[in-house]
Amino acid sequence: MPARMMKAIRQHEFGGPDVLRYEDAPIPDVRSGEVRVRVHAVGLNPPDWYLRDGYKMLPPEWRPPVQFPVILGTDISGVVEAVADDVKDFSVGDEVYAMVRFPRGLAGDSRAYAEYVTVPASEVARKPVGIDHVHAAGAPMSLLTAWQFMIALGHNEPNPLQPNRHEPVPLRDRIVLVNGAAGGVGHFAVQIAKWRGARVIATASGKNDAFLRDLGADEFIDYTKTNPENVVRSVDLVIDAVGGPTTGRFLRTLKRGGALFPIFPLGFSDGEEAAKLGVTVSATQVRSSGAQLAEVARVLDDGTIRVAIDSTFPLADARKAHERAAKGHIQGKIVLTVE
Repeated sequence: MPARMMKAIRQHEFGGPDVLRYEDAPIPDVRSGEVRVRVHAVGLNPPDWYLRDGYKMLPPEWRPPVQFPVILGTDISGVVEAVADDVKDFSVGDEVYAMVRFPRGLAGDSRAYAEYVTVPASEVARKPVGIDHVHAAGAPMSLLTAWQFMIALGHNEPNPLQPNRHEPVPLRDRIVLVNGAAGGVGHFAVQIAKWRGARVIATASGKNDAFLRDLGADEFIDYTKTNPENVVRSVDLVIDAVGGPTTGRFLRTLKRGGALFPIFPLGFSDGEEAAKLGVTVSATQVRSSGAQLAEVARVLDDGTIRVAIDSTFPLADARKAHERAAKGHIQGKIVLTVE
């Protein structure tokens, strides 16, 4: 019996957005412990373009082996269409959202840019009823990243980025600086810090001033005019949603006993300086968790935390969505819609 087919975005080689093809692919079979979701929306995240171009940002020995064709993507919102016999917590017709198989799907096993995707039931949660599929699809990876850095790690997996376990720090009555505050992780970090009682300083380009103040920022710094590390002192926590080799510049903004959490820690080389200043530098790898998505669904549902949508594109136009991402200065999330 021939396989049932669906539309998906696949690539047959590494490269830029032009390698993304809208074509037929087999509908995945449901395995033990899984549900199959009819996808309504897909949220874009940096690992999508990292995989698309072959993880060029990683040292060669760190790059996972990839087999083509590849279907990108991790974040989905949709409706359960089939359930494995051993899954009891979900039923056909349930509206759900998920971050699919991350990070174990780094080599292309998440496969979210498609009309259908299978998801381990442990990674699925019911979609917040107060938001639509587009906004729900924009939440999983970025919001879980901010949540696991700032609220609760939620797992006991060894930390691949550092020898010690990442530990969130208290937020109430603290001063928190969020760099890259308008992007996916950043705009959630601003809201979480404010919700938990912190004074929030947001750093982004000038066009985002009103946007970030509306999300709760108490102070705004336009990095195109002022380097935040030159004017900010004595903060308790820096969430650097940009990260990378330049994240060490924020050490001077922190008080002794403060913490620097780079979302992308690769390239940080100022460990000795941090130790001299009495600053903790810590990061973690975001991991799929249906239980945490169920928890954050409550604050998404009641509007405590909002998902900002930068732009939407039909699934067939995934190439254009990746081109939008490459231009940078994203305000919130880019989402693909699936008819």
